[in-house]
Amino acid sequence: TRTSTTRRRKSREDTCCVASTASAAAAVDRDEGVEVTETKEPNCRVRLNVKVPPSICKESYEEVLAVMRKETQVPGFRRGEKIPDIVLINYVGKEKIKTATIEVVLNRTLPEAMSSVKDRALKESEHIETKFNALQASFSPSRFLSYDVVVDLAPEVKWISPKAYKNLKVVIEVESDTAIKNDAEAELKARHKDLGSLKIVQDRGTQTGDVLVLDVSALRINEDGSDGDELSFWEQKGFHLDTEENAHLVPGFIDAILGLERGQTRSFELAFPLNWKQKELQGVRARFTVECKELFYRDLPVLNDTLADKLITGCSTLNQVRETILQKRREMEEIRKTQATQQAILQELSKVVEMDIPHSLLEEQGRNLYGAKLIQLQTTMKLTEDQILTLSSAKAVNNYLLSQKEKIKEAVKQSLAIEEIFKLENMQ
Repeated sequence: TRTSTTRRRKSREDTCCVASTASAAAAVDRDEGVEVTETKEPNCRVRLNVKVPPSICKESYEEVLAVMRKETQVPGFRRGEKIPDIVLINYVGKEKIKTATIEVVLNRTLPEAMSSVKDRALKESEHIETKFNALQASFSPSRFLSYDVVVDLAPEVKWISPKAYKNLKVVIEVESDTAIKNDAEAELKARHKDLGSLKIVQDRGTQTGDVLVLDVSALRINEDGSDGDELSFWEQKGFHLDTEENAHLVPGFIDAILGLERGQTRSFELAFPLNWKQKELQGVRARFTVECKELFYRDLPVLNDTLADKLITGCSTLNQVRETILQKRREMEEIRKTQATQQAILQELSKVVEMDIPHSLLEEQGRNLYGAKLIQLQTTMKLTEDQILTLSSAKAVNNYLLSQKEKIKEAVKQSLAIEEIFKLENMQ
């Protein structure tokens, strides 16, 4: 710990009218200072124990009385007339005067308490930790008044070795030109589909290219082959399925429903891959039951130059459409590659930098990330007012901050590491 004595400075803006007026009347230095004891705490936090001498407490008390004497109309006395202290205190209320005095004391002494850390303190991270009712209980104009302030300091960035950030190596996956061309053809096919219409299949079962409306349910299969719990996520009614779009389905699902006719029900077993996005389903065997409610085929116009302008406005030939889509896909891949490279570099930076991160920075970054996520959800899903209120609640935000703590910490480390590199390399 470190103890320092500072002199009084001009008071900051007060929280109430009386306290403000009293503070403004005391903008002069005193001989007796405020004693501050500084104690380091984990995560770049410092605790300041502030000990205010009786002289400041008494003077603040008298100034509050002077202001109230001017501003209060006490029955039996003219405004501005000398009112005995005991009469004024009984009329205004002892607790009200004490509250105003404590506010004056805090507003006068907090800047002094912060002076030793002001160059290192994070903006608006300080707060008085001592409860106000505890200050009220202990306050007397003739005694010392003590309170605690905690403040977060800017973290120190430490590299695991000098200039460690200069030796980073990253590896990213790059789409081949063949894959990009395949994606472009898939987009052309999707645009072509949008120009067609769906017609009811009358006399056959499901074929690749058809669109179905299904009721789907699934049960976990136990090790002994018996039926287990329902997989509620997969229970859907009126599920629209395009048999040419199966990226989000369990492998084998499309093959299992080929030949299914409208009105028919079919059960089949499938296994979720070991790399399935939902970890709790990885490697799980399940029994799916599907009922075909509707079955459609696509009636598509002939794909030729006459459709070019409908596929992409301004195009006159099918080749021009293909080139336009392919060019867009290549540009998208360049953007993806740049973003992937940047993300990979940030991840590597996290491995070569060490720092303690203040709670206030974590919370600020977390709230920013959550706000961006909420905006994205609103844009893509068109949330209702009730949904927005629920997702914006303090409980929802705090749950996010808690569940994503490590992710938020990494984001802060990366951001501070980048700032430090800009300083070290004199970059603007």
